[in-house]
Amino acid sequence: YEGVIVGNEVLVRVTSTKQRRLHLDTLASHLGAQRRSSRVSMSALTLFDGAISREIAGHKKKVHCVAWNLSGRRLASGSVDQSARVWDVEHGTCLGKELELKGHSDSVDQVCWDPTSGDRLATVSGDKSLRAWDVRSGSNCVAAINTSGENINLAWHPDGVTIAIGDREDLVSFVDTRKLRVVSIRKFPFEVNEMRWSPDGDILWVTTGTGTVEVHAWPSSRKMLSMKAHTAGCYAIDVDPLGRKLAVGGADTLVSMWDTEEYTCLYTVARSGKPVRVVRFSKGGDFIATGSEEHFIDIADSQTGACAAKLSTGAATNSLAWSPSEHILAYVGDAQPSKIDRHARTSIRIWGVPSDTMT
Repeated sequence: YEGVIVGNEVLVRVTSTKQRRLHLDTLASHLGAQRRSSRVSMSALTLFDGAISREIAGHKKKVHCVAWNLSGRRLASGSVDQSARVWDVEHGTCLGKELELKGHSDSVDQVCWDPTSGDRLATVSGDKSLRAWDVRSGSNCVAAINTSGENINLAWHPDGVTIAIGDREDLVSFVDTRKLRVVSIRKFPFEVNEMRWSPDGDILWVTTGTGTVEVHAWPSSRKMLSMKAHTAGCYAIDVDPLGRKLAVGGADTLVSMWDTEEYTCLYTVARSGKPVRVVRFSKGGDFIATGSEEHFIDIADSQTGACAAKLSTGAATNSLAWSPSEHILAYVGDAQPSKIDRHARTSIRIWGVPSDTMT
């Protein structure tokens, strides 16, 4: 027999009698690995016991995106109200007054912190611009950089020098943060979705509407590989802090986990019945959180894919981000205001286990 595992099915066809036992032994080994991969450790199951749940309100309209700075003490958000805000957050609690960043003339669709500084961040908008900010300067914009299209994606290189911006026309613009201008533009012949740099900065991963992840060397921009990851468009991507695993979410409702050395699929998670919008690794890469059009966030053990927690949200999730210092998750979605929660659409939710509560 020859056997191949596809999802939960084993496809087998006859070869020679001599090889029968070898192939059956191999299949048994693969199936055993599958069974083991469905398990989650007791420490992972109990970590989120007693998780806190809090709300941060301040925006006037729907919140689109959230991002933590490198220390986990500041949380940035972008909104349809054309502003970004920076919140001082400690152990999941918002302290003091937020900083409001104004200047965009359209919805702020993405926010991203400089990976080398806890003070600098960038915002992009449908107004065809990127704005750079330094919170030490208060709410004053450091620079406004015009781009070629309506921007929807943003990725900051680990060295802090280059920002990749994707727009609705599938153009990726590269901004030099020292020169404060666009230094190159690349047009893709397909839908370009979320992008991610490798932790060492040598690779740029680009998800596409054709179900592939395009692997590009940096700084040459040479295409290294086109990896067929999903049967429908790939919308979301993240890499673990060590750069060893790549999580990809798609319109086919799946999350796939990939080894970044050989680009082999380690496992898939199929607990969402609707398209996946965002995937994010926690600090240390222990967990992977998935937000989708379902009304919950799935939190999986990143080693096995087994469910460690399920967070009910009451609405689809648009953006989520783990704190880099604690197992705390910030998220925003499509929640509608109600008598119980009139700020549901304009607030940020905080959930998780602050380090000051762990023993």
